[in-house]
Amino acid sequence: MEEQIKEYAEYCLNCPAKPCSQKGCPLNNDIPAFIHQVKQENIKEAYKILSNTTVLGSVCGRICPHMKQCQGSCIRGIKGEPVNIGEIEAYVFDEALENEWYREEKQTNELEGKKVAVVGGGPAGLTCASFLARKGAKITIYEKYNELGGILAHGIPEFRLEKETLKSTVDSILNAGSYSSEQMEDGEDQKAQVTTESTNKIEKISTQEALGQNEEANNSKIEVRYGMELGKNFNLTDLENSFDAIFLGFGANVSAKMNIEGEELEGVYGGNRLLERGEHPSYKGKKVAVIGGGNVAMDCSRTINRLGADKVYVIYRRAEKQMPAEVKEIEDAKREGVEFLFQNNIVKILGDKKVEKIECIKTQLVKKEGETREVPVNIENSNYMLDMDYVVMAVGSEPEKELVKGLGLELNKWGCINVDEKHRTSREKIFAGGDLAGDRATVAWAARAGRDAAVAIEEYLK
Repeated sequence: MEEQIKEYAEYCLNCPAKPCSQKGCPLNNDIPAFIHQVKQENIKEAYKILSNTTVLGSVCGRICPHMKQCQGSCIRGIKGEPVNIGEIEAYVFDEALENEWYREEKQTNELEGKKVAVVGGGPAGLTCASFLARKGAKITIYEKYNELGGILAHGIPEFRLEKETLKSTVDSILNAGSYSSEQMEDGEDQKAQVTTESTNKIEKISTQEALGQNEEANNSKIEVRYGMELGKNFNLTDLENSFDAIFLGFGANVSAKMNIEGEELEGVYGGNRLLERGEHPSYKGKKVAVIGGGNVAMDCSRTINRLGADKVYVIYRRAEKQMPAEVKEIEDAKREGVEFLFQNNIVKILGDKKVEKIECIKTQLVKKEGETREVPVNIENSNYMLDMDYVVMAVGSEPEKELVKGLGLELNKWGCINVDEKHRTSREKIFAGGDLAGDRATVAWAARAGRDAAVAIEEYLK
């Protein structure tokens, strides 16, 4: 066991009130309990405790905004540094991945014979699939890309989350419980089979086969159908006719717009789509403005800076302390040379056909009557110009409107799928969670939505 991890664990007070778990962690991981096991060097027991609530420990331990979640609620942090919960969690899950402890996971037959479709292989979909598979349900994940992970694979830069870590995490979910104690003793290895047909092949087979209902489907609890995009390769009615329940967790990765003049010019990009597709222009010798204050803005600015931009600005209309991005990500961006313009707002993008300049205005923070949070107000006559080559909008994301509208489900006023407290949609068999349903936009909250939906689907199927 690493001495540094042991030191981190010893620093924990094992508070009976568990503010880190109850208040700070979206997944309510039993943090004091698993850290107590780490203190005793019972890493496998620590993993068992964590795996009751999460399947993404190696991921969340690395990329969660810990200071705004678990570590931000740590009692130790009141008068000093909080416990380094993220690194301890990542260490425990990394050990589990290396030793394949996930293969020993106990599974029940409570949902034996039940078939559930999961649309989208991101944090919400993977978590939902995993918790339902533990109960014996047969899961088919429909993923439009050729790999699972969602935003983890197509939105988080590798300098924050290594591809190998994500691949190992996904493999652990697909292969959980894949051998019994007797097989473990014999050293047998029965990994889950995963369907990997290309889009071209899938388009040639029948709808029934594409939906995973062919008689020769594999015997593993989780099957994956790659290259399957909702609204293109299949629709909800197909799934309703073939499955006992459906979970929609394909996210909301269309970059939101500010609706300002010049936003349609060449050289204006959406931050989410830029990260998702990785189709960057050449930034060599160019000036780039990234608008926003969340982790997407940090990921965009650091990625663009690493791709050779001459200057990268992050423009945020509030103060630094109000930025939703993780503190560590902000500090890393500064250290790498990104320049921050706090309490500044972009009001116009100028250029003939492509971006040439941006017009900004300074802001002041005002606490309005009845408001608990200070809001930014433009300071009159404080406008100024900056020469710019590219502008990246990282001010939020929303579902793909036409796709969501075409599902025939009830939507809320923000255009997200309307769900109740159990993640049920307006159609009986269909559940939804994550960004698509307007849940809070972090990996841990998406995973929580997937886990809660799994519980609700289990109740429904019983």
